[in-house]
Amino acid sequence: MSEASGAKTPSNGGGAFVVDYPFFRLLVDMEIQKAQRLRYPISLVALEMGAAPATETSSDSLVRIIAPSVRATDAVAPRNGVSVMLLLIDAAVESLAAILDRLTPSLETTTWSAGGASYPETASTANQLLDQATGLLAEAKRNGGRRLHLPA
Repeated sequence: MSEASGAKTPSNGGGAFVVDYPFFRLLVDMEIQKAQRLRYPISLVALEMGAAPATETSSDSLVRIIAPSVRATDAVAPRNGVSVMLLLIDAAVESLAAILDRLTPSLETTTWSAGGASYPETASTANQLLDQATGLLAEAKRNGGRRLHLPA
């Protein structure tokens, strides 16, 4: 992987940018401003895995699974030891279930929970997007996991 400005990309050029969480927050802020000008949607998914291999944290395991499976225009960041955030460019809230369906075969061996939010459909600021996605992740966990919760 190559590394520049807090971002790592797979060496073959495929898959999402892997960034640290502070850089991810900056990306979300910048992407909201760009999406406002160019009028396209962006979405965030907060994803948590129940258990990881003994050699890595759950968030590291999720990054390894997710990053190669999404577009190079997207970004993924470990949020803490057990969860990751996924920034999906030009993805509306109704496409989040299909995107997660592509990822779930790789998550079959573990429990997972996810929450999603989308600009401009369900939130108008970066903080609102992050709060919605993490709040819906918590709700999915309370309801038994292995599910994606989206705003009503």
